[in-house]
Amino acid sequence: MSKNGLNGKSGRLDVRKTYKMLIGGAFVRSESGRALDVEAPGGKWLGHVCRASRKDFRNAVVAARKAVDGWAATSAYLKGQILYRAAEMMEGRSSSLCEVLQSVGHSSAAAKSEVSQSIDLLVYYAGWADKYLQIFGSVNPVSSPYFNFSVTEPMGVVGYVAGEKRPLLDLVSGIAPIVVGGNSVITLSTGRSAVAAMELGEVLATSDI
Repeated sequence: MSKNGLNGKSGRLDVRKTYKMLIGGAFVRSESGRALDVEAPGGKWLGHVCRASRKDFRNAVVAARKAVDGWAATSAYLKGQILYRAAEMMEGRSSSLCEVLQSVGHSSAAAKSEVSQSIDLLVYYAGWADKYLQIFGSVNPVSSPYFNFSVTEPMGVVGYVAGEKRPLLDLVSGIAPIVVGGNSVITLSTGRSAVAAMELGEVLATSDI
């Protein structure tokens, strides 16, 4: 397919996909209406990704702040179950995720490896959900007739910028520990990593996150 969208084999215009942003559990277009072209390393056109505006970023912050208290209050067991559900959904869509990674320049073997590692990482952090409080918390010795405890608490809204070298794995390795700690996250992606980000967003949107 050429950059003007004309398919040389059929002589018709291809339907160009526009990847929307995931804000507050809903897929939305940019408030500005602007989008960026995403191309594979060889120049093949992959699709459009929305170019977020300041208002879009503000909406993401508002949604994250609104969600963080409820998510932080969610039980550790349920957090683990939700992350494990996300891993199950990724497993079910592993073939399509591999295709996405191959479209941005991965070999077939590298794509399969990255998807498998991403799924394993979600399972890993799902297991940490009800354990890290016990491991990182402590009872501190004090020279008084009182108890002194150290416990971990969520930070709140966390920002994360995804890389492009391993787009899917970078996203999962950044998002999973943030949310398992009871935080909400705003993820910024650009270029080819944005395609993987939106595919992952479609998985997370069906996983109660």
